[in-house]
Amino acid sequence: QVHLVESGGRLVQAGDSLRLSCAVASRSFSTLTLGWFRQAPGKERQFIAGINTWPRRSAYIEESMEDRFLIFRDNDRKEVYLEMFSVKPEDTAVYYCAADEYGKSNARVVGDFGYWGRGTQVTVSS
Repeated sequence: QVHLVESGGRLVQAGDSLRLSCAVASRSFSTLTLGWFRQAPGKERQFIAGINTWPRRSAYIEESMEDRFLIFRDNDRKEVYLEMFSVKPEDTAVYYCAADEYGKSNARVVGDFGYWGRGTQVTVSS
C-alpha cells in the first residue's frame, strides 16, 4: 500500500515560484516511481514530471514544461517535490502526486500509476 499527501498549493501571482511537496507512506519508497500530474477544470489530467530509481535514478519532464518545472525526491524524508518557476495563469490546476509500486521507468500516463494523492490546488493570478 502507498499513501500520498500533497501540500504547498496556494494562490500565487504570475511570475512567482512555488514548491509542491508530496509525503509518501510506503515501505518501499526508494523503489517507487513517482510522478506529478495536474488537472485544470474541464480538462484531462496532464503529466508533468516523473522520477524513478531503477535502473538508475532519473527524472524526466514533459517537454513543454522543461524550462519551468523541476522534480526531485528525498528518500530519507520519503517525499517528492515539484518546483515551479515563473508560473503563469494557465498553470492554475489541481496538482496530483502519483506512485507506481513496480518502479516503471519513464512512466508518463495516468494508467502507469496505481496510487494517487487527493491533490493540492494551485491558483495563479495575472
